Amino acid sequence: MTVIVVLHILVCIALILIVLLQAGKGAEMGAAFGGASQTIFGSAGAMGFLSKLTTIAAIIFMVTSLLLTFSTTRKVSTIMKERPAATAPAAPSGIPAQPEAPPAPQAPVPEPKK
Repeated sequence: MTVIVVLHILVCIALILIVLLQAGKGAEMGAAFGGASQTIFGSAGAMGFLSKLTTIAAIIFMVTSLLLTFSTTRKVSTIMKERPAATAPAAPSGIPAQPEAPPAPQAPVPEPKK
């Protein structure tokens, strides 16, 4: 699992760098480095090489993401499927749930007049 996490982080960093290296439409890659774009990555140009590298890095990223997701889900589901051992309910104790209030003192009741 640790190997997958390390590989995932490395692929994330590589994917970010590869995407940042790609030139936008109409821009030349070589202009950023002071040369012509034909000489940096050969006569085929930069787009073919970088787009293939982006595709490979994206596939590896997706596979590692799925592997991490499935491994995490599997561990959680095994914990959830385990049930605690059945225990008998606790015996009721003699103490009431709420203590009773002491009776209020009663005033002497006056005798009715005749």
